[in-house]
Amino acid sequence: MDAAARVDELITDHADWRGETLAAARRVILGVDPGIDEAWKYMGAPCWDLDGPLIVGGIFKAKVKLGFMYGASLDDPSGLFNGELGGKQRRSYELYEGDTLDEAGLAALVRAAIAHNRAR
Repeated sequence: MDAAARVDELITDHADWRGETLAAARRVILGVDPGIDEAWKYMGAPCWDLDGPLIVGGIFKAKVKLGFMYGASLDDPSGLFNGELGGKQRRSYELYEGDTLDEAGLAALVRAAIAHNRAR
């Protein structure tokens, strides 16, 4: 099964707000740049890469997590990063039931992550 089919299956297997949230985030991420590659890595997680790793996604019991591999190096003008704030490399945007996905803010973070990868 290819990566896109695995992500589809993950979303389908979580037919609640978590699946809906990951599906919406996926649309935003893939819509930023046609060169973004969707992969399935790290023992079962959707990942998005372009010129290096961008984001690792995950569905958990009470949240959907979008982990930015180099988030600590990115500007976050919308203030979306709310997880992994103490680390020197990663940051995450974590959404809980009732949260609204900030599509514009997420797209800006994805663009910043791509620029970061290309500058490395």
